[in-house]
Order: sequence, then structure tokens, then C-alpha cells
Amino acid sequence: MLSSLATAALYVIASLGAKSRIPPHIGPFLAVLVGLSLAVHVANRWLAPQANPVILPLAALLNGLGYVVIARWNPAFAKAQAGWVAIGAGLYVLTLLVVRRTRDLDRYRYLLLLAAVVLMLAPLVPKVGLNINGARLWVRVLGVQFQPVEIAKVVLCIFFASYFAEKKELLSIPTARIGNRLVLDPRPLLPIVLAWGFAMLVIAAENDIGFAMLIFTLFITMLWVATGRATYLVVGVVIFAVGAVVAAHLFGQVHQRISIWLDPWKTITGSGQQLAYGWFSLGHGGVGGTGLGQGILSGQVPYLTSDMILAGIGEEMGLMGTSVVVIAYVLLVGAGLHVAQRARSDFSRLVATGLTAILGFQAFFIMAGVLRLLPFTGITLPFVAYGGSSLVTNYAVVALLLRISDEAASAGTSSPDGGPAGVPARRSPPLPG
Repeated sequence: MLSSLATAALYVIASLGAKSRIPPHIGPFLAVLVGLSLAVHVANRWLAPQANPVILPLAALLNGLGYVVIARWNPAFAKAQAGWVAIGAGLYVLTLLVVRRTRDLDRYRYLLLLAAVVLMLAPLVPKVGLNINGARLWVRVLGVQFQPVEIAKVVLCIFFASYFAEKKELLSIPTARIGNRLVLDPRPLLPIVLAWGFAMLVIAAENDIGFAMLIFTLFITMLWVATGRATYLVVGVVIFAVGAVVAAHLFGQVHQRISIWLDPWKTITGSGQQLAYGWFSLGHGGVGGTGLGQGILSGQVPYLTSDMILAGIGEEMGLMGTSVVVIAYVLLVGAGLHVAQRARSDFSRLVATGLTAILGFQAFFIMAGVLRLLPFTGITLPFVAYGGSSLVTNYAVVALLLRISDEAASAGTSSPDGGPAGVPARRSPPLPG
């Protein structure tokens, strides 16, 4: 509820700053906001009453802030985003309804892998996949356009968690002998590496480095958490470095992104314009920002509301506003890892870790790209940037995290024999003789 009120207040301030008047439709806007908040709150109290109380409000706050910036610079996109928010809230409730026990997901490991393969291959199907801005990530089905890879990343996370939970001992304990030394047996790792490698090849064929980085990081993170062996991290870093060098020479888009990252000013009137004007906007905002509705330069940034929305926030809200966004993501990741730490099973723990890694690394990659810490990838800023596929999927991610959290809290309120907490378990009488 507080996040909804904060969104409404920011919306009114932005309208006052840009047009010097209160939005004429503020009443219906508030009614929809409060209605969605109440509906989700009732669903939580009914379906996940003991879930972590921090995650959803943080996601709603980020979503509301992003909507205000989108409405400020692109009202047509804001109308579409409002519809996606409603669909996301509906999917959130549906996910809690359908997934009553996270262990049920573990039963469909290979079915989920098959679904992920189909989703990733869909953009490559002629007359179904769409090539937009050099990346083939979109499909159009029955007039609806979306990115299947957004769904595939969550499905792959669940598959990785299921496999690693079952094979974690084989992947972490040396069992193969070479001479007088025991080493890790590579055979249990082979099937999962093949599945991951296939995913990377498909995403490379679709010409998108952002999701390739995300899937790679997700895989290495979950492997390290499952086994606790830093060797996998070292190997992952080496593979990433080698792969980055190879990709820079083989793929034109990767080479272009790295060239812009190293020297965007060479192409400031072309491919480097987006980043350069985004930095001008951030610089114009300074520490305190120009004020909501008072920005000027952000309107000249290509794809502001999707790729560069952080620049729009930075101009009108300054360093203080962007810091709020970063802190919100840090809190969101911290809450997700807390859910993972308290999870009831290895599978649930790995799912929570993977889902949190998806949100955290995706936010880091795009914010680091805008600030020139990493090459710009163009993936969406979770909950903030415009994009229906990402927004709806992320609400499902939050629902899964809250289901895991509720299961852990429910288990904590019961004694090992299923009775109430604090009540001694009833002991069976000793056997005679």
C-alpha cells in the first residue's frame, strides 16, 4: 500500500513539474493502484501468509517508479505498461495458486528442460520469430509479441536447481582416481554442461549478448552454491574471458558493443548516441536532479524507457534517485538470499538462489552498462524499464520466492513430528524385552 501511495505521489509531482497541473485522471489512477494492491495483499494473506514481507513491496516500488518515468516520456508506452502490470499481478496470484509446493516443480525436470528448449528456439522459427534492432529474441503469436527467453531463463533456473540438488555430492566430492590422487568425476557434469552449452549457442544465434551473459552467470552461480567449490568459479571466469575474446572476433554485435564501450565518442552521431546522450542526462541531473517533470536531455536519448531508463531517473532525480534504485535492488537481492538461506530443501534453496541471481545480475548488467562499467547489453532493468515479457515474468519470479519463503516459515512453526512449535513431541513407549 505504501508503495502505491509513493507511486501516486511521484506521478502527481511529475505532472506538476511538466505541465503545472494535477493529472485529470488521478482518481481512476489511484483506484486502480489501490485495487491492485489490495488484491495482491489478499492473495498473500490467503496463499502465502508467512512469506517474506519485504520482497513484494520493493518490487512494487521499483515498478511504480519506472511507470512514472515511462508516463513522463512516453504516455503511449505507459498505457501498455499499465496493462502489463495488471497481467503481472494476475500471474503472480496464479503462480501462488498453482505452485502450492515447490517440490512439485522438481518432478518435471526434463519436461521443463524441453519447454526451455522450445522457448529458446521459437525466435528462430521462420514467420514466427522477429528480428528487432539486430537481435532475434521476439516472437509474434496470435497478434501478441513477446520474448520467450524471458520465460526460458526461469525454466532453466528450475532445471539447473533440480539437477544440481540431485548431483551435488557427485559434483563436490572427489571420487575419480588419477594415480594416487582423487579428483572430481567429470561425468555427472557432462549432461548439464551440454544443456547449458546448447542454451548459450541458441542465444548466440539470436545475437543477444545480454541474455548470454545472464544464463552463463546463472549457471556458474548455481553450480558454485550447490557444490561450495571455488574451483568452478575460477573455471567459469576463465571460460568467460576466453568466450568474450572469441565472441568479439566472431560476432559483429559483440564487437560493436565493445567498441562503443571503449570509445563511444567516435560514433556519437550513430551507434554511440544512446550511451553518450544518456551520460549527458546523468551529468545534467547532478546530485539532486532537475526535479520530476523538469528534465530536458532525456528526451533525446534513444530507447530511453526500455534500455536507458536509469538515465531518465538520473536526470530528474539525480544521484539521490539512482542511489535509491540501487539500494532497492540490494535489499531485494538480500531478501532473496535470506529466503534461500532458510529454504527447507536443497532444491528450494537453489531455486531461490537462482531466481535472486536472475534479478540481481540482470539489474547489475544493465546499470553497469549505462554507467560504462561493462559493455552495454540492452537488457531491461527489472520492474523498472518498459517491457511486458520481462515485467510479467519477474512477477512470477517474486511469487516463487514468496512460496519458498512461506514454506520455510510454515515449517519453522511446527515441531519435527508435525505438531505445534514449543510442544514436546509425544514419545512412543519402549518396546518390551
